[in-house]
Amino acid sequence: MTEQIYNDRYKGNPNLKRSDVQIEYTDKQLEEYIKCANDCKYFIETYMQIVHIDRGLVPFNLYKFQAKMVDAFVDNRFVINKLPRQSGKSTTVTAYMLWKVLFHDNQNIAILANRGVLARELLSKITMAYEYLPEWLQQGVITWNRGNIELENGSKIVAAATSASSIRGGSYNLIFLDEFAFVESYLAEQFFASVYPTISSGKTSQVIIVSTPNGLNHFYKLWVDAEEERSSYKSIEVHWTEVPGRDEEWKKETIANTSEEQFRQEFECEFIGSTNTLISATKLRAMAFRTPTEVHGDLDVYEGPQEGHTYTMTIDTSRGLNLDYSAFAVIDVTKLPYKLVAKYRNNTVSPLVYPSTVVNVARTYNDAFCLVEINDIGQQVADIMHHELEYENILTTVSKGRSGQQISGGYSRNVQYGVKTSKQVKGIGCSTLKTLVEQDQLLIEDFQVIAELAGFVQKGQSYEAESGQHDDLAMTLVLFAWLSNQTYFKEITDINIREKIYKLQQEMMEENVLPFGVIDDGQEESFVDSTGQVWNYDNAADFGHADTNSENDFKW
Repeated sequence: MTEQIYNDRYKGNPNLKRSDVQIEYTDKQLEEYIKCANDCKYFIETYMQIVHIDRGLVPFNLYKFQAKMVDAFVDNRFVINKLPRQSGKSTTVTAYMLWKVLFHDNQNIAILANRGVLARELLSKITMAYEYLPEWLQQGVITWNRGNIELENGSKIVAAATSASSIRGGSYNLIFLDEFAFVESYLAEQFFASVYPTISSGKTSQVIIVSTPNGLNHFYKLWVDAEEERSSYKSIEVHWTEVPGRDEEWKKETIANTSEEQFRQEFECEFIGSTNTLISATKLRAMAFRTPTEVHGDLDVYEGPQEGHTYTMTIDTSRGLNLDYSAFAVIDVTKLPYKLVAKYRNNTVSPLVYPSTVVNVARTYNDAFCLVEINDIGQQVADIMHHELEYENILTTVSKGRSGQQISGGYSRNVQYGVKTSKQVKGIGCSTLKTLVEQDQLLIEDFQVIAELAGFVQKGQSYEAESGQHDDLAMTLVLFAWLSNQTYFKEITDINIREKIYKLQQEMMEENVLPFGVIDDGQEESFVDSTGQVWNYDNAADFGHADTNSENDFKW
């Protein structure tokens, strides 16, 4: 008898039934089986066990918010969940997956996390709960290891790290993305680009995303799209007060042991960006993004070319080796506020092919004025645009000694096509970009651009992307901001941006000072521009060639 029982086990595991073992159900067991198959929550609370940190192995009694999550999983194909840390969010999903593979044949499920070891830990929760089920509820086991399981009803679960290649080529009924906000942004983008066609091809396939926020990344985009009903995702949000045992005393203790900011992100579930960003965190969170009106490959268009409008393009070039991106921004500079109307981003395009793409878009946008960054192989792009493609509206620069590079009309000695991003160029560009964006003089509605700005942080005396992130799009805006500070920019646009910015700043200062009165100390008034140069009011018009006859110019 003992030998017979042993032979019925999977590889001798007394808690696992092997395949092809027949079960004779009692009437009660059959009744319970049917009830479990029809009611996921009943199955979880009646038969599933979990490990409690203090009490060990205990029945899984669902909290109210966990029951709400299970209902959402049963009723919706796409669900995104924003929950605080250590709230049992992942355990709830694993319980649903266990129910799915037990009572539904031929289910192919993938558990994906930011690290493979974490995905396998989630699978281990399922296998442990499975081993404590009554034998009559189990399916016979075919495969059982740390990375995947397979049952005799044809259902499978695989655990892996989230990447574009992790489940490529497979057909999945359910994909679970755990702590998706902690997946590197480029991996998250690649994953959805690679996997979504597989998901959308089925009529019943599911995607469940669960995470605590971690800045303004792809999870943030998915969440906002769901909240604003721009996608098919059902959004589930849980506040820390919904987790039993968490009250104001618990909050005080947690903040004391961590920080206010950490608590806001990990338990209040706020989307807090990086610290020391060029653009203020408040402004970044307020910047709304939208879906492009047109998408042409890697070109996202928010507004097509308008007759009589003037456009600039600032162009950054990579080597096309799947590392940094080649990117450009198309900006309508006809009037303030300026608008980002299109952007391009690609990390595989060859520098030999890239110029043709740039020129095609530039010609479409009324022969846009193009400023090419030429620090690396950008010079090659500028040369091809000029010599081979014969594009005329390439902005040139000339070195003016201590004054640095300046946009020239193309007739100066030692003129070059494009601009080198020196410390001075980047410094002026960053300073001006901050003012333009925060004072709503440059409108940006593209998510990827906003995401890069959210990770564009101070390092030393400059700004660059956080480790593991990119700043190629951000740098196109830095170049534009530097361009907007050039005297030649007024000839292009008939707008003197420095005068406009100063006027806005002056108005804000006056609003703050006026209630307290103004004291005239008899000193000549002056201000310092973004280059560090001091200007007096009586000769400030000299720097910008202010036209007092233009209603667009500040009156000195």
